[in-house]
Amino acid sequence: MPAVKLRLQVFEFEDLPWFPAVIRAGMMDYLRFMISWLGTYRPVAPLLAQALRHTHQTHLLELGAGAGGGTETVLAALRAQGVPDATITLTDLYPQPAAWADVARRTAGAIQGHAPPVDALAVPAGLAGFRVIFSAFHHFAPPQAEALLRDAVAGGQGVGVFEGAAKSWLEIGLALTVLPVAQLLLTPFFRPLRLSRLVFTYLLPIIPLATMWDGSVSILRMYPPEALLALAQRADPAGSYHWQAGQLRHWWGPRVTYLVGWPTVPAS
Repeated sequence: MPAVKLRLQVFEFEDLPWFPAVIRAGMMDYLRFMISWLGTYRPVAPLLAQALRHTHQTHLLELGAGAGGGTETVLAALRAQGVPDATITLTDLYPQPAAWADVARRTAGAIQGHAPPVDALAVPAGLAGFRVIFSAFHHFAPPQAEALLRDAVAGGQGVGVFEGAAKSWLEIGLALTVLPVAQLLLTPFFRPLRLSRLVFTYLLPIIPLATMWDGSVSILRMYPPEALLALAQRADPAGSYHWQAGQLRHWWGPRVTYLVGWPTVPAS
């Protein structure tokens, strides 16, 4: 299936400040369930473990975490890769404290949420850790995407960008057909169970319709590896970081697009 070459900066509902929080939370719950269930980000664990060793860290600071989808899978995979002390802090401009509390409970506190809103383009100095962003980098237009990377460089922090898809027409087709059916079938199994999620999925199907739109637009907004590297080079004009970008294939077919970077001279 051919790749989608065009990048369109079309809006996503979840980015809009006025978008109802209850609908956004329902969409995030679905994404968390699917990404975790499918193990979407398991293939990035060896790469992340290598980056953590280069930066002498065991803590990840997740930006744009949404409901924390897939983070538990990443934590387990990192520990299997020889990082037994790995921990993760979840942050977002629109925090999801209920979802994060559920993740914290299931991981015995190894994954914790940071309640105040966090702008990924200007991370507070007190929030340390190797910065990662899963399934959210496409939300940023090129100037903001570059600023996010530049902020990590300015803070001397390692950074990893991961999108759980490749930019192809096949993936857009799945977002419009198979995934909405899965959403309708699986929603009753999402935990914690919320009446609002059932109402806005089945009685007034705003959650699945908005998810279909955002899922398709997400792929159109994605940066391919060469564009990610170009952003990194502009964010790091001094060349003080090691950067690499590419795609990793999951055993059952889908690919993860990634960019990782860390200081060539780690902070003492």
